[in-house]
Amino acid sequence: MRFRPRAFRDEPEINFIPLIDVLLVILIFLMVTTTYSRYAELQINLPSADAESPPDHPNRIDVSVDAQGNYAVNRVVTPFADPAAFGDALRRAAAGIKEPIVVISADAKAPHQSVINVMEAARIAGYGRITFTTQSAKR
Repeated sequence: MRFRPRAFRDEPEINFIPLIDVLLVILIFLMVTTTYSRYAELQINLPSADAESPPDHPNRIDVSVDAQGNYAVNRVVTPFADPAAFGDALRRAAAGIKEPIVVISADAKAPHQSVINVMEAARIAGYGRITFTTQSAKR
């Protein structure tokens, strides 16, 4: 015979704090051991452009850059001394055109810095609309 009342059994508990600790350690391990792509390892394939003839824009300034880094504004050879002076040349070429579009035609082998120089000069001149020309891919 049992004279003692039945003892209540404790319900089993799941303690989540050690589980969270283990998950955080696994997450940190994965973050540390993951290999990310590096910019030096990127393979870049430049796209070719199939375009129709460009529309005629009366409010455009054509800037050409050849392979040697020489500049021409609206087909007039213009020396590049600094971005501010070239910005003045762009303002003279605009000759009162409201919000002109600066169209940069750079040779494929032109130095990248030459194109950046033109963009910087356009920024100094206050022209924010810049576009680039391409040639159609050979078929």
